Amino acid sequence: MTQSFEAAVQSFAPALPLAVGLSGGADSTALLLACARRWPGQVQAIHVHHGLQGAADGFEQHCILLCQELNVPLVVRRLDARHAPGQSPEDAARQARYQAFEAVVLANQSQFAIQSIAIAQHADDQVETLLLALSRGAGVAGLAAMPTHWVRAGLAWHRPLLRVTGADVRRWLQAQGQAWVEDPTNTDERFTRNRIRAQLLPVLDAAFPSFRDTFARSASNAAQAAELLQELAQQDLSMVGIPPQLCLLQSLSRARQANVLRHWLRMIHQTTPSAAQLNELLDQITACTTRGHHIHIKVGRSFVVRSGPKLDWYSR
Repeated sequence: MTQSFEAAVQSFAPALPLAVGLSGGADSTALLLACARRWPGQVQAIHVHHGLQGAADGFEQHCILLCQELNVPLVVRRLDARHAPGQSPEDAARQARYQAFEAVVLANQSQFAIQSIAIAQHADDQVETLLLALSRGAGVAGLAAMPTHWVRAGLAWHRPLLRVTGADVRRWLQAQGQAWVEDPTNTDERFTRNRIRAQLLPVLDAAFPSFRDTFARSASNAAQAAELLQELAQQDLSMVGIPPQLCLLQSLSRARQANVLRHWLRMIHQTTPSAAQLNELLDQITACTTRGHHIHIKVGRSFVVRSGPKLDWYSR
């Protein structure tokens, strides 16, 4: 169920000291303000200057002034978050931001031994993420959307506002008399996420007022299914071997073959096959009944090939 901003912060119990990702927008400004009041002297802010738009200098200045006012230490990390060919700008910025957070924490461990990092995404962000995943034909891992907490690089990461609406965050911030900055790209409907926010969420709100709760349940169910598939993939990969033995792969159902091959490619070779690539690979595995059968399928920037009794990975 959705909850109030105050209830979400009150139930948030991270290991301290805590770092808060601070963009300067309403959501992160509210989260930092609430955390700094609750745990004075135990909170640090991290601001990432992506270098992607002219307004970024204004975001940084807001963060500096806010942290001075709150007496919260601030670390600013400047980076180039431009996306690679074939990568979405949003994903490139997100990955660069996470890497910057980790680098700041590691570099400042002797001064401020951060145990947890909090990010201010809220219930509307979760709905947008789920709808984006649906629009791209994602599987259960994509439909799981954003977790409330997870571990990365030895740090505990939290999204304490995932059950709070964006409107409630802003109402709370306005009641505190606290200003924030608006990212001008948030209203640019050339971006799919912004079209969802501007055009779909109001319609959903009118037709299904409880959609945030029901969508959150669906994401939670998908997350549980994704966890089970991950466990099965790990078991199957230990059985078929690394690299996978063709005869052992062929003993599995097509669905389990797909699951373990996705896992092998993602975990060992850091790539994800498209649906077409994976289906072609599965067809070739089924057809591979003679010694002379050839497999050479492009996946990402490299190839899955047959090497004797096994599949192998060939990187150009």
